[in-house]
Amino acid sequence: MYEKIPPHFTHDDYEIVERKTLYQGVFRLASYKVRYKLFNGGWSEIVSREVLERLSAAAILPYDPYLDQIILIEQFRPGAISDPTSPWLIEIVAGVYHPGDKPDATAVREAAEEAGCKIEALYPIYDYFVSPGGSNEYLHVYCGKVDTSTAGGVFGLKEENEDIRVIVMPADEAFERMRGGYIKTAPAIVALQWLQLNRHLLKVLWQEPDEDKNIQRRID
Repeated sequence: MYEKIPPHFTHDDYEIVERKTLYQGVFRLASYKVRYKLFNGGWSEIVSREVLERLSAAAILPYDPYLDQIILIEQFRPGAISDPTSPWLIEIVAGVYHPGDKPDATAVREAAEEAGCKIEALYPIYDYFVSPGGSNEYLHVYCGKVDTSTAGGVFGLKEENEDIRVIVMPADEAFERMRGGYIKTAPAIVALQWLQLNRHLLKVLWQEPDEDKNIQRRID
């Protein structure tokens, strides 16, 4: 294992000179004037930056280790209107969480709301800043054990104007679609690449105690 690389600078090495809220809606747009220490010594000039501030989120890739199938979802995304093919994107389940909520509990809840599936176990994949050059969004990504034998349909909360189609497919097919460029969202790509490397780990970790039940599920 590699040793953790400590950051060169910390929160003591920058200064927020001014912060203003430019817009407040579902998201918040803020204007910052900051200065920070330089790697070669001294301080930067005061620079202006705009930051899209939003709640952190949790995402989950539901995976059935017995049928070797995954669950993806498809929905309309206004940010993808410029896509030459379609603004309906193939994604993994995801949702924001509020202060006091836990990301793992959020992932389980969103799986039920967006895909109608019950998560039997969770495995954390990564957590990371989505686009720190202009947003503070932070994402926790998980893989969740599910039974895909009865999965499918259309889900989502009406009060949130969600219209989400569930897609069940073999894991290998999803990997091929990812390599072919048909999956264009970062959380889905991150989760699928991780699963491609660690599928064997989950098959061992999530072995079903009742082997007869396991065999029946394969037959069904």
